[in-house]
Amino acid sequence: MDPVAGLFGTLVIARWSYDLIRDTGAVLLDMVPDRSLAAEIRSALEADGDRLRDLHLWRLGPGHLGATVSIATLYDGDNRYYRDRLSRFSELSHLTVEVDHPGSSSC
Repeated sequence: MDPVAGLFGTLVIARWSYDLIRDTGAVLLDMVPDRSLAAEIRSALEADGDRLRDLHLWRLGPGHLGATVSIATLYDGDNRYYRDRLSRFSELSHLTVEVDHPGSSSC
């Protein structure tokens, strides 16, 4: 019975190790934690004809994501306008929004 318990323990630890390596590797390689959420954010921001230049999502902790968003728009919206559009995404705990108005001069 001892060898069977040892093999079972080996399988449990091997499975746990594989999951840990997979999850840690995704964090270290800076992979998008939730592709469907990224697509939803993209569609929410591009709904009025704005163009999403860059979207970067990263995991801050369980159930919490950080996001950096860069938007090109011809309208007068500022970063508060886009923050309000993203307020429905409760997973976004930290949000940085950059708004670029092509054709306007900036210093």
